[in-house]
Amino acid sequence: MDRVSKHNYYLDIAQTVAERSTCLRKKYGAIIVKDDSIISTGYNGAPRGRKNCSDLNFCMREKLQIPRGERYELCRSVHAEANAIIAAPRQQMLGATLYQSCVSPEDGSLVAGTCSCMMCKRMIINAGIERVVYRDTNDEFRVVEVNEWIEDDDSLSGKFGY
Repeated sequence: MDRVSKHNYYLDIAQTVAERSTCLRKKYGAIIVKDDSIISTGYNGAPRGRKNCSDLNFCMREKLQIPRGERYELCRSVHAEANAIIAAPRQQMLGATLYQSCVSPEDGSLVAGTCSCMMCKRMIINAGIERVVYRDTNDEFRVVEVNEWIEDDDSLSGKFGY
């Protein structure tokens, strides 16, 4: 009997969390794990009490054809990573791993090659999270050591990594 790897186990959970997303463009799910315990989960959606894009059947960024990584101030959503960080105590995030999956709202297929935006990278750094694991396919993923984001400060170089 083949047993799913730990990374894919947690990525499966993050992918399930993404099903709660209310975004019309991309559905993200994130979980923070430390010492084999899930600390918190988060998905992208409007702040509590505000209407979601899925409720409004409308996305301002989509209507204006804004590319990924630009004009986030026009987006109604709080990102999955941010929601997971907001829900977790900092002491439990120190040295933790954040797992993230992204699925297409159109057909539920996995979206490969995603990464955190600059603001989420900053929050992940400040939260003390040690690594981020991004799902590309059901079996393939990328592991990023957060220390690389500190050493290679993309906010100074102009390469934004969206």
